[in-house]
Amino acid sequence: MARGSLALVLHAHLPYVRHPEYESFLEERWLFEAIIDTYVPLIRVFESLAADGVPARVTLSISPTLLAMLDDALLRERFGAHLAAMTRLADREILRTHGDPRLLEVARMYRRIMYETDETWTAYGGNLVAAFRKLQDAGLLEIATASATHGFLPILKTSPGAVRAQVEVAGEIYRRAFGRTVPGFWLPECGYYPGVEEHVEAAGGRYFFVDTHAILNAEERPRYGYAAPLACPNGVAAFGRDPASSRLVWSANEGYPGDPWYRDFYRDIGFDLDFELIRPYSLDGHTRIFTGIKYHRITGPTDRKEPYEPARAAERVEAHAEDFVRRQLETVERFAPAMDRPPVIVALYDAELFGHWWFEGPRWLDRLIRRIATEDGLELVTPGDDLARHPEPQRARPSASSWGEKGYSEFWLNPGNDWIYRHLHDAAARMQRLAGGRAEEPEGSLADRALRQAARSLLLAQASDWPFIMKTGTSVTYAHNRIRDNLARFHYLCDAVEAGAVDGAKLAALETMDAIFPDLDFRIYA
Repeated sequence: MARGSLALVLHAHLPYVRHPEYESFLEERWLFEAIIDTYVPLIRVFESLAADGVPARVTLSISPTLLAMLDDALLRERFGAHLAAMTRLADREILRTHGDPRLLEVARMYRRIMYETDETWTAYGGNLVAAFRKLQDAGLLEIATASATHGFLPILKTSPGAVRAQVEVAGEIYRRAFGRTVPGFWLPECGYYPGVEEHVEAAGGRYFFVDTHAILNAEERPRYGYAAPLACPNGVAAFGRDPASSRLVWSANEGYPGDPWYRDFYRDIGFDLDFELIRPYSLDGHTRIFTGIKYHRITGPTDRKEPYEPARAAERVEAHAEDFVRRQLETVERFAPAMDRPPVIVALYDAELFGHWWFEGPRWLDRLIRRIATEDGLELVTPGDDLARHPEPQRARPSASSWGEKGYSEFWLNPGNDWIYRHLHDAAARMQRLAGGRAEEPEGSLADRALRQAARSLLLAQASDWPFIMKTGTSVTYAHNRIRDNLARFHYLCDAVEAGAVDGAKLAALETMDAIFPDLDFRIYA
């Protein structure tokens, strides 16, 4: 057994964005960009590791909203059209940059990426969920989940039914997608409050993740600090984030993604080129948007940017993979002498950081895993692996906490977004009352369908993405509209059920627009 373990945990999540009422929609590109930049590259990394016989054990949390979008026929069709357009753009860039060898090399790189994406997309028939399921079945991944629509549970707890629905619906969605019980949960935004572990257990989960201070401030002093999980009173384990490994990737100042040789995210031809050249790839023929094709490296803090050099970036990837392993070994050596079990370093990251925001991220992950495979002192594990080896972890309940600014929910509850919660709490209470009083509605009746759709609207309104966006100041109008529209749909449906006047045509339209979780039963709120 190695002297210490590293649990790499990637959380893949996007809010549910699907607008069949429009021919195209800007925010749907969030999914399309993530498929090209992150999800397909990660699949290809793990397939390459498997083909080379490299042992890999990585945890990937996939939120139910992302699973729903990856499985949606309309969004798959729209992604196919998006990929075809991006492939045409990449082909055209080969011709445009032909006179500049440095830019031509990068243009060829983008064309290769588009063709590789198409190769993987075609191989799985557009079903990337099946690709991830295959990797889990092969033993490379341990796939976890999050709450149903990424609701921030510490604030939703005023309505126990709301938390129960968020967690247990997620467990059922997972079972349908992967054919097994969910092993664990990424609590959205690492938001924990004492008692949420009961819902995790009810959904079948054996563990969840929290930020460092949730472990260090536990109700009893943890013997091993955050170098081992804590078991809550019901036995469900909390794994705490290692702050040092997080800073190496997250920090704007200390993190690897800020290396001057890495690709600059913000210099995109969608804004750099003459508009007539990129008009066919703009949003509506009038609005500039990011295309994903970028020719410059970070270079430095000024606006002056040098051309991207893939070979030099690859050298930095190797150096950063080596540095990361060295630092984890040093961490193990600090913890191990005081422990009677190998320490486990839990490195938590958003999956979309790898490839989308940090272009070199998937390659770094590949080189990191290959390097760890040659180390005697460090091995990759998943939380499930660790619990199987050490089935009786130290027992103590973590403290209420989140990650993000100040560590106690402030990013999701502040003067810029606090107005939404009284509406969410009122809606959750109304859903609970209706579910309790209407549990005998005949399945398939208009009232049954309307209440199921109301439950979908409520779940969608509860997504933590909308208060997060309000805090960051990006796409704020869209976030406001999503909460407003979903709550309006919820109350419209509840009013119709209570009045005995459900309009079948309007209900069908809402079912088409918000088609998430088709098997959702509103009685979960009863």
